Amino acid sequence: MKERRSASDLLRRDPLRDIGLFGGLSDQALDALLEDLSVVTVEAGEFVMREGETAREMFVVIGGELEVVKKTPAGSEARFAMLGPGDWVGEMSILDVMPRSASVRALAPSLLLVVSATDLDKLYRRDLASYAMVVMNIARELSRRLRVADGIVAGVVATVWTEYLGQKKPARPSPG
Repeated sequence: MKERRSASDLLRRDPLRDIGLFGGLSDQALDALLEDLSVVTVEAGEFVMREGETAREMFVVIGGELEVVKKTPAGSEARFAMLGPGDWVGEMSILDVMPRSASVRALAPSLLLVVSATDLDKLYRRDLASYAMVVMNIARELSRRLRVADGIVAGVVATVWTEYLGQKKPARPSPG
């Protein structure tokens, strides 16, 4: 990643309004965030984060394209998401202290807004309502992703059940 620069040097508040992470924030809150946050540029092929590393920051895609990959048990990489402008990644490192669950690589030159745990702590101390809104926006996105993952798992289970076990649908567990 290239050197970090102040977000307020490159970005204005209006484009941030279209990013779900910042939904519901006032002009004053957006301006204050722009003063606190930084941006980085990433070249195609460069990793933004690597599976297993520890970190306390997330990234918002302002421009470009990223892929999220995870190592398979066989040691290869499997792509499970692509991200573009307005998407964000790495929020779990803000919420917990676990290592990164996946790697993220740029597919095209990308401009990323960096949001660290320290940045959110500053927001918490300055404007509790805006902090709560950002955390709620993260929770909404995590809930949406969980619903998608649940649908994928249910589809895989149904396929395995039908194709390999010869059943039309899984049997219901008996109560109790």
